[in-house]
Amino acid sequence: MRVSTAGFRIFWFLCGLVSAFALSATAIASASAQSAWTLENVLKQLDARAADFQSLTADLERTKVTVVVNDKSTESGQIWVRRDDKMRIEVTQPDARTILRDGDFFCLYNPKIHRVEEYNLGKKKSVVDQFLLLGFGTSGSSLKDSYDISLQGEETIDSRKVLRLELSPKTDEVKKQLSKIDLWLDESTWLPVQQQFFETGSGDYFIIHYRNINRNVRIPDGEFKPHWPHGTTKVQPQG
Repeated sequence: MRVSTAGFRIFWFLCGLVSAFALSATAIASASAQSAWTLENVLKQLDARAADFQSLTADLERTKVTVVVNDKSTESGQIWVRRDDKMRIEVTQPDARTILRDGDFFCLYNPKIHRVEEYNLGKKKSVVDQFLLLGFGTSGSSLKDSYDISLQGEETIDSRKVLRLELSPKTDEVKKQLSKIDLWLDESTWLPVQQQFFETGSGDYFIIHYRNINRNVRIPDGEFKPHWPHGTTKVQPQG
């Protein structure tokens, strides 16, 4: 399937809005060569836990690293996700923004300029979901369909035992945007603690880090409805 520029524009816009801790010696320990986990066992765990995933809330932070000039920028906020294709991200620092998704409906709201961009994901839905919900109730079999996967070992983040997976995209269209993705999974919940997206060619990357994760909490439908102030300009970008 050919992916339109709008699909990847949504993804890169999201990466520019959500934020994460930069990697540091105090945040992430060295991988343990003695880990008893195998890739097959990890994927089976993801299959088992995906079946009972209903929702998630968390704080998030993101670091965008531009390698050639060694520049880092950080933003933070909160995320709400439900199994039925609903998601909300509220970016609070340094500039407020809202990302809202309800099924195929997707919008990006910027209160500073009183403008909301509205998209219909349509055929782009499955591609956007590869990035947008990576690890949130994702089954091991679904990961295998989209990526070549290798288990990189056991590490420690935020005093939690995690397993790091390296994901290499299978489709040419995704490869044009991303060379690989690293995914750190909490061994106690099998939810992502951290994700790292490597851009193809430039070597630049995003690190998205999640804290205060709550699984299967009740999230009302109203959290995923657009409630923009009077006078907000609505646009529907094409492409």
